[in-house]
Parts: sequence; C-alpha cells; structure tokens
Amino acid sequence: MRKYTVGVCQMDSQNDKQENLRIAGEMISENAAKGASIIAFPETMNFIGKGFRHQAEPIPGETSDFMCQMAKEHHVWLVTGSFPEAHESGNPKNTLLLIDPSGNIRCKYSKLHMFDVELANGGSFRESAYSTPGDEIVTMQTELGHLGMAICYDLRFPEQFRLMALAGAQVIFLPSCFSLTTGKDHWEPLLRARAIENGVYIVAPNQIGKKSNMTANGKSMVIDPWGDVIARASDRPGSFLAEIDLDYVDAVRRQIPSLENRRRDLYHLSVRDPHFLSGAHVINRGENQL
Repeated sequence: MRKYTVGVCQMDSQNDKQENLRIAGEMISENAAKGASIIAFPETMNFIGKGFRHQAEPIPGETSDFMCQMAKEHHVWLVTGSFPEAHESGNPKNTLLLIDPSGNIRCKYSKLHMFDVELANGGSFRESAYSTPGDEIVTMQTELGHLGMAICYDLRFPEQFRLMALAGAQVIFLPSCFSLTTGKDHWEPLLRARAIENGVYIVAPNQIGKKSNMTANGKSMVIDPWGDVIARASDRPGSFLAEIDLDYVDAVRRQIPSLENRRRDLYHLSVRDPHFLSGAHVINRGENQL
C-alpha cells in the first residue's frame, strides 16, 4: 500500500489503567471508522502516576491482549504507544508494540535512551532509576512500508533515526510524553529536523495535560519528508488523521539525496550487525559500518 491514512491519538493518561484503556479503545473505534489503516498512541498510554514500576506487565498481558483484540476487531494496525513491560531487574522496560490487523504482535521496541540529568539548582531526574533501557534499534517491513520505532527522549539522538533510515525506514513512529518545559521550544524543531535529515515521515503522538510530576506538551503532529507539519492536534485530548504517501518519500529522497551523498570514505556509523528476528529488522549484534 503506497498511500494510506494514519490516526494519531493524543491522550491525557492518568493513574487509572482501566479508564486509560477504555479511552484508547474508543479512539481506535473512532479512527478505524474514519478509515485509518494504522493508529498510534503516546508514551505510557495505559498508566501515568506514582508506582510506575508496580504497573509492569508481561507481554502477552493485560494491555497487549486488549490492544491485540482491538486491532483484530477493527482490522487495523496499531502502534500501541508504550507501557511498562516486566523485566527481571525489577525495573520495567518502556515498551511499545506493533500489532497487525489480525491481532498479531509483529515487533516490539523498548526505549533506548534514559533521561538522566543533574540540574544546576541541585535537583535531578533519573529515568534509569526506575526503568530498564532497551538494547535494540528496531524497524519493520510491512504492507504499509518500512516502519521505524522510537520513544520520546530518543528524539534527541539523531544517529538512531539515521540508522533506521539506512535500514530502510520510510515512516518513523515516536510515541512521547514530552514535557511542556522543553517541548515548547524543542519539540517541533527536533521532529522536523529528524524528518528532513532522513527523508521520512515522523508520526509523533504525545501526551497532554498535568501529570504527577510534570505537564505534558501535547502538540502531537505528523511531519512529512520535506519537513512540513501536515497535521497536528488541538490543545486537548483527542485524535486526528494524516495521509502517508510512500511515493512522496521516494520523490523527496531523489530531490535531496542526503542518504546517498554521505562521505563514507571519511566517516561512518559503527553499528551492531543487522539481522532479522520474527520479521523485525533489529540492529543488535556484531559490528557493521553504515
């Protein structure tokens, strides 16, 4: 399918998992009825509040089972947005799933980059204190094109997006809970930069509203490969549609061939050797230069 519609869901998730899932189910029904082929949700879509690690689930589990059932019922692809996946360390991974219209989990991705910061005023924030980072860069070839996955803070690491593009990604999904503090200045410029640099669509569903320890920025949007914002959310929970055109990806890359014009004789990206695991293109072992 070279042209299709994506539904982007902006949520104000709070500390009631069942209510968050109920709202997600309504959004899936609404977007599927409007013709969306794939529907995407934000980071920590099923729970935001104190006790994050205590909400960890196995996969398969409550949230994944619900989302698989909704995908099958409405015959749509889902990017679940992330939720805490149980991990042997006791600190969950921040994991999203790609689910196909038959309700099958096609791949999963766990957030790579942990937001750990020491502030000048003596304060600090350490995501690594309660979350275990992933260790794989994941893309997936599907009937909707080659899809890449990232989560929130990953946005600030352009090498991850370049590696996904070099692996073939045409559309990259970025479920987020990006804060208002930094988001008001950084969110849109970074999204547009990642799209322009790599000639990809960026689909960025974000949380909105006041959470237990921050206020989320909202401003969910879809950026095309030229860097134009082609759709964005209003300043409230809800969803919107945007068109993905893979032929336009090809056209932009022909006009701006930055992926082809890299000076690999002078510099390279050293990555773990790509291989295929359950159909997903995972960069996670060995050494390879791109």
